[in-house]
Amino acid sequence: MTSHQIRDNASRPPLSLTTDLTHALYGGRLAETHDRWRGLFGSAPFSFREGLTREERIALSYERLRLVRAAVPGRMERFVADAAELSALHEWAGVDPGMATVSSIHFNLFLGSLVDHGRTGDDLAEFTDRIGTFLCTELGHGNDAARCETTATFDRASGGFVLDTPTPGAAKFMPNTSSAGGAKAAVVAARLLVDGTDHGIFLFLTPLSDADGVHLRGIEVRELPETASAPVDHCVTTFRGVRLPYGAMLQGDHGRLTREGVFSSAVGSPRRRYLHSIGRVTMGKLCMSGYSLGATRHALAVTMRLSHDRVTSSMTTRATQPLIEHRSHHAPLLDAVATTYAATLLHRSVVTRWTRAAAGTDEDRGACERDIAVAKTWITWEARRTMTACRERSGARGLFLGHGIAMQLAANEGTITAEGDNQVVAAKAGGEMALGSIALKPPSEIPPGERSLTDPQFQLDLLADVERIWHGRASEERHQPAPSASARWNNIVGPALTLVDAHVRRRAGEEMLTAAARAGSDQGRKLLLDLFGLFALRQVAAHSGDLLAEERVTADQVRSLYKLTGKLLDALVPHSLSLVEGFAVPDALLESTSMLNP
Repeated sequence: MTSHQIRDNASRPPLSLTTDLTHALYGGRLAETHDRWRGLFGSAPFSFREGLTREERIALSYERLRLVRAAVPGRMERFVADAAELSALHEWAGVDPGMATVSSIHFNLFLGSLVDHGRTGDDLAEFTDRIGTFLCTELGHGNDAARCETTATFDRASGGFVLDTPTPGAAKFMPNTSSAGGAKAAVVAARLLVDGTDHGIFLFLTPLSDADGVHLRGIEVRELPETASAPVDHCVTTFRGVRLPYGAMLQGDHGRLTREGVFSSAVGSPRRRYLHSIGRVTMGKLCMSGYSLGATRHALAVTMRLSHDRVTSSMTTRATQPLIEHRSHHAPLLDAVATTYAATLLHRSVVTRWTRAAAGTDEDRGACERDIAVAKTWITWEARRTMTACRERSGARGLFLGHGIAMQLAANEGTITAEGDNQVVAAKAGGEMALGSIALKPPSEIPPGERSLTDPQFQLDLLADVERIWHGRASEERHQPAPSASARWNNIVGPALTLVDAHVRRRAGEEMLTAAARAGSDQGRKLLLDLFGLFALRQVAAHSGDLLAEERVTADQVRSLYKLTGKLLDALVPHSLSLVEGFAVPDALLESTSMLNP
């Protein structure tokens, strides 16, 4: 602990355990940033409604979106530009996955794109009365959306643009463009064509439908089949000679077009222009991570409470005992709690970094974007793992939609794919890391035999060792001869993906230790250190062979791992309810599941 951190602790009054844990997770911003959304989504208008059809659930999601819009604090442009505020909304929106999805599209992708391209004040207010959507992905272009085919042709006669879908594969895929919800508008990614010259992909502001949901001339919408994820009106959308005014093009330093048709850009690469145009996808990754974290914390809070209430036969007597007392029951849940604390703290860190990067500080924007991307892949994948464990350990109750977990688990599949498919995002990041764009921690010079696996610093050093080992393997494969570039990549991608996982776990572990050092109570600090120990030793156990081969641990230390993790679990079980109470899930959301209990 640094002297600065000691002074921080000394200046704060003692905190209760739950308050201390909550303070660690929310950085002291629960009341300032999160409470408005905790209160709103825990209120009666957002309670689960039984027996609705898919169409009724979609309509309800849009009704609730309007309630969310009314609750936005202050000026809309300031809200959508604030990463902490916008991701906080997503952390509590899982009570209605459909509402969460259309809210994310409306606030982040639609309004956020307008604000990022200079639309503010009255210019922005014109479109806040419509529901906004975002049209980028096409039937023929998903993860290669930079090759999308939709065109926006500059029309010299009118001074505006003509929006077209030139091929069946260019139809926009999956946007929520149906008549549900009333008047809608979109930002549409399209190729700017001027006198036959392709200047790359830009966004074009496009009204889609009127107040009655009737689509405007030239816009054709076909609803897609129902998905297993959130109930949203996903559609295929095409444009047939849709005329747009000159002001429809969202311009900036990445590309400007005069009214006379003269194009200029401070960005030479068409690909970079495209990435600038869809820059809100980075904020979207923060939002998707926040959504998955909120759903995960809710699932754990519900399941942990149920684990204390439900009883089963004792192993040795005719008496009964709570399920939480069984190692097979509590070990996966406490592992998930440890990972969720780590993931939440990592998310807070990348939100802060992105805020600095967006403000134009010395923050390495490229490295920040990559860390946001890999955090999103890890958080959403771990959310799936945690919610699956919670669903199973809730028994039949976990199958009811009103219980929350099954619904959120299904919806989380959408976050895994949204804003960049996880596997593709992780592979890209891993490739960049293998090329050297990563700051590795140097190995400790202290022999492992002189260290203890109960030492948090040794635990953190081992996380860094795992990262360094897999970086070395990915780099080694990069230099091996291969018959083709594709074959070389196939050899690299396995170690590269493991490197990404090791990197994000090391970063999350660092944030856990920082939070423990700043804890306001001895008990809170001890619990956070025990959670970190459990989190770290699970990773050490998974890579014990590699660590042993590289002489980063001893054989005796490997043999001791099982007993050490057992001791940590024994220490954490008595505090399992306090740990999930630290999530600050509103009582209204927890009580809504109690009707299923005897």
